[in-house]
Amino acid sequence: MTEPDVKPWQRRASPLTRQALLCLILLIAYASLYPFEFQRAAVGPFDYLFAPLPRWITQFDVITNVLGYLPLGILTVLALHPAWRGVRAVIAAFVLGALLSCGIEALQTYLPTRVASNVDLATNALGALIGGAIAVPLTSPLLDRGWLRHLRFAWFERHASVLLVLLALWPWAQAYPQQFLFGDGDLVRQIWLWQDPDVTGRVIDWVPRLGQLQDYLSELDAVASHALWETVVSASGTVLAGLLATLAMRRTAPRVPLLCAMFISAFAIKAIASAWQFSPAQAFDWVTAGAIYGVIIGALVLLVAGRGPRALRGAVALAALIVLLVLVNLLPANPYYEAALQSWRQGRYVHFNVLARWLAWTWPYLALIYLLAMFDPSHRGPARNVGARR
Repeated sequence: MTEPDVKPWQRRASPLTRQALLCLILLIAYASLYPFEFQRAAVGPFDYLFAPLPRWITQFDVITNVLGYLPLGILTVLALHPAWRGVRAVIAAFVLGALLSCGIEALQTYLPTRVASNVDLATNALGALIGGAIAVPLTSPLLDRGWLRHLRFAWFERHASVLLVLLALWPWAQAYPQQFLFGDGDLVRQIWLWQDPDVTGRVIDWVPRLGQLQDYLSELDAVASHALWETVVSASGTVLAGLLATLAMRRTAPRVPLLCAMFISAFAIKAIASAWQFSPAQAFDWVTAGAIYGVIIGALVLLVAGRGPRALRGAVALAALIVLLVLVNLLPANPYYEAALQSWRQGRYVHFNVLARWLAWTWPYLALIYLLAMFDPSHRGPARNVGARR
């Protein structure tokens, strides 16, 4: 169904895209202003607007700035639908991108680690404009009663929007370098490392058997190979992501092609990020024996558990998630992983990596919240209703 064929009563707003737009704006601000070490500046916050062009303008910086604001333009057009459509929505996306970038560049005047630039402002606004133009022909088919919306409800459960957003974020969580393939969720380890040793000592004494569990895993790590741990972690991550995806799919959906597309996108993002941040020769260094065995074992578990009832799939996903979180947070850090990080060229990508790092840290816990809500007896969401119909 094309835009002219859509009747006014068939046009639909999308609260989810508006919420996603707000989250994206906050993430852009966080990534652009981190680590928030503001200091008094010798120039005004908007002096950069009239400053001469930088002597060196790299193609990488231009492309990165355009791509960074591309999603902002897309989400702006989707969020404004159906009140604003077409050219007016694209102009709004351009204005929002320009205003947001202008404000952030002004604040960067007070950050000693950043340089406010009128070129960044121009390329960011251009990215929002291009994103808005890309989104216009897709908005009605996606949000109104078009073919994209038809596929959305033919393949996925009606109330699975939150889970679909969570699944869309999972491949991007793999962009941040991890000790194991799909080994996200080591936020607890990082918080632990940030604490004073006296505080961590008291926590070990307070939590029953936590110290014994750490000692037990350390003893196992001394006798087990790194490949074994990577196999278990990679298999757990594969099972978790795959079964979560099946929870959103209908029985009639082409599950195998959809799952293959999700995993291929995760592998592609990880390979591209590795090539950018380390070197092209290291793009596939994460393809180790343990990772391969883990993905194969996880795929076999998916073939078996994916055919079970929804409750069983949720329970297996929850078990895989628990195994994943325990191992990535309590296993001792691998010395080869620590050495590899020394060659990590983070300088150009520091703000992208801030977002990727937090996404990798928190994604499994967002999945945990969803799975626990699924098994909550007081939960009245789609999980119980779908189960009752079946």
